[in-house]
Amino acid sequence: MATSKLEYSPVQCKNRISATEDAIYVLGGRWTIRVMIGILGGNRRFNELQRTVTGISAKMLSSELKKLEVNQLIERIVFSEQTPVVVEYIPTPYSESLKDIITALSQWGANHRTKITTAN
Repeated sequence: MATSKLEYSPVQCKNRISATEDAIYVLGGRWTIRVMIGILGGNRRFNELQRTVTGISAKMLSSELKKLEVNQLIERIVFSEQTPVVVEYIPTPYSESLKDIITALSQWGANHRTKITTAN
């Protein structure tokens, strides 16, 4: 009996679940991927991000930015020589590894929306 691509051995299954849990831990919050898309889209300053990610509070955005920085997906740059002080959040080279994942997730979401809204 041939095994399809979607079937895993018990060890592979356990490893995939563990790795997926790690990814969800970093990216699974309501706002995390949205904020990351905003930063990857060129929005660098706090207020720009808050306008882009509709509905996020300043407190939650601050929390998400700290989380992304701890996970080495963004870098916080302070330009203290300017008045007022300017703070920008830039994607790290490591964040490039998310682009394909975000694209695939977005495409799946668009396809799913079409499937659900045109069903019947």
